[in-house]
Amino acid sequence: MTQKILLIEDDTTTADFIANGLEEEGFLTDRAANGRDGLFLATDGTYCCIVLDRMLPGLDGMAVLAALRGAGIATPVIILSALGSPEDRIKGLTSGADDYLTKPFAFAELLARIRLIVRRGTAAPAVQTVLRCDDLEMDLLSRRVQRGGRQIDLQPREYRLLEFLLRHVDQVVTRTILLEGVWDYHFDPGTNVIDVHLSRLRKKIDEGQARPLLHTVRGAGYRIGAQP
Repeated sequence: MTQKILLIEDDTTTADFIANGLEEEGFLTDRAANGRDGLFLATDGTYCCIVLDRMLPGLDGMAVLAALRGAGIATPVIILSALGSPEDRIKGLTSGADDYLTKPFAFAELLARIRLIVRRGTAAPAVQTVLRCDDLEMDLLSRRVQRGGRQIDLQPREYRLLEFLLRHVDQVVTRTILLEGVWDYHFDPGTNVIDVHLSRLRKKIDEGQARPLLHTVRGAGYRIGAQP
């Protein structure tokens, strides 16, 4: 199974460099350019490692790390930072980071540290094979989706979109996060691609149902879950 790494880095040049290198080595890479989006994605639980910049907009790296550990998320974290004094490294490690690498760094060294962490098996999240929301169920092994016992046929992108939403039940997911997590866009293409796919998905899972599950949160994003 291809291993996934979450890269939380606001510098586009650095993020491109790391992501391209990791993908050449066979890893899948999800990216976030600020601490809040990074923290949101990190709750997914499917990453073998998180590479976390310390100085981030919105929510700094240390706050992200504290929130993860406070929530009991044990995914290994490697901090990347221009702050390289002994005190900075000690603070990072004692706050829950598994490793600390200072900038500038050699990609070969970062790769070696990631592979070491992955081999340790520090993160051993329970493998989730079925995702559920109310009477909607997705079997990740058979790739079957059903609601109330009725099978739902989805196109590949619709399936990926629903899987992403089901991994974040009752959470508001922004357009930016959907573009990165489902379409692998790290920019807004300025099209209605999300709206078109959500409309099709909503029709397939909610049409004829007494309880709609897919909701648009005006001005914020989208949410799957029972109506509050």
